Amino acid sequence: MEEIKIRTESIQLDQLLKWAGAAATGGEAKYLIQNGQVSVNGNVELRRSTRVQPGDVVEIAGQGKFVVGREA
Repeated sequence: MEEIKIRTESIQLDQLLKWAGAAATGGEAKYLIQNGQVSVNGNVELRRSTRVQPGDVVEIAGQGKFVVGREA
């Protein structure tokens, strides 16, 4: 499983998808989330503003899953 490192304590889910390269734009991230294609820690997440933090596992349908890490 790939690790995506963030520099902050937490990050919004839509921003994380862009940071990870899973979505090219905010609109694409919004589409993925609102259509139930993204889960956080095994639960489908429909809110773009959900905060994810190091240790959370994010899965995108058809793209795979990754764990959120913290940049040192």
